[in-house]
Amino acid sequence: MNTTSARTAETAPAGRIVLLTTSHRVAPGLLSWPAWQALRTADRVLCADGTHPQLPYLREAGVTVTEASPTAEDLVGACAGGRTVVVVATGEGEPALTDGLARLAGSGRLAMPELELLPASYDLPGARLLDLVQVMDRIRAECPWSSRQTHQGLAKYGIEEAYELVEAIEDGDRHELREELGDVLLQVVFHSRIAEEDPEEPFSVDDVAGGIVAKLIHRHPHVFGEESAETPEDVKEHWLRTKAEEKRRASVTDGVPVHQPGLALAAKLASRARTAGLQVPLPRGEGIGYELLALAARAETDGVDPEAALRAAARAYRDAIRKTEGA
Repeated sequence: MNTTSARTAETAPAGRIVLLTTSHRVAPGLLSWPAWQALRTADRVLCADGTHPQLPYLREAGVTVTEASPTAEDLVGACAGGRTVVVVATGEGEPALTDGLARLAGSGRLAMPELELLPASYDLPGARLLDLVQVMDRIRAECPWSSRQTHQGLAKYGIEEAYELVEAIEDGDRHELREELGDVLLQVVFHSRIAEEDPEEPFSVDDVAGGIVAKLIHRHPHVFGEESAETPEDVKEHWLRTKAEEKRRASVTDGVPVHQPGLALAAKLASRARTAGLQVPLPRGEGIGYELLALAARAETDGVDPEAALRAAARAYRDAIRKTEGA
């Protein structure tokens, strides 16, 4: 190459590469405005995957997409003269291509085009829940153990996971808290997936989510309606009133699960009676049960969770036992 040609190569525009990424959790075709602008003004649009879910929508919009898997060198050459090439990334994000471009840039042998990473669609908060639903669906269909599970068979795991979550909270272990929340969430998704197969009253995780969304909106009129709440007590009053309207229960004890741990059950009953303004004397009788009932009621009045208090004391007792064993 003579001096003039070399100078011309050095000053020629190197062009632009746009790596367009999309989220599989967002419906195909729903792209950002900058993404549509890049696609419409590009000199070439390439995609290595001919079955990419975005392609039918791009072509319907009049964007010409070529199925190709260019090397880094090919792509740099395609941008020569100031051209813009958009690469619609596959699910893996084109790591081989980006690694190749990084090596070329590091070699200093070529004038590199401008490289832009352009997210065309974004995950909304909660988008990974869609992944969980898809994974659970496949496990239910293909796993020999999971495909045979029932609500009744999984019930014990729900109890175990709930207690493990409480333990992580009380221990202040953030790593365990995150993991145990995931395990509790799994129970919800697993039961919802099983429920889809019920021949008479099927429902899905969408029905479960829709139900709790409607409940939360209805019980927070100070957030979603015209009522006001200035204190936590006001919020609790709203919650209890709307809950009573929904349930139309004959007794304040309706809906209290009697199979929960005894101390928690006693405290919950005392809370229901106190909240309803009922002056109900504690039953008198012989034995430790009545003494524990009185202690649980006293704890609830004082704003203490008797189950949590007993667990804290039991842990202290456990530590004392270990200390004695070590001595």
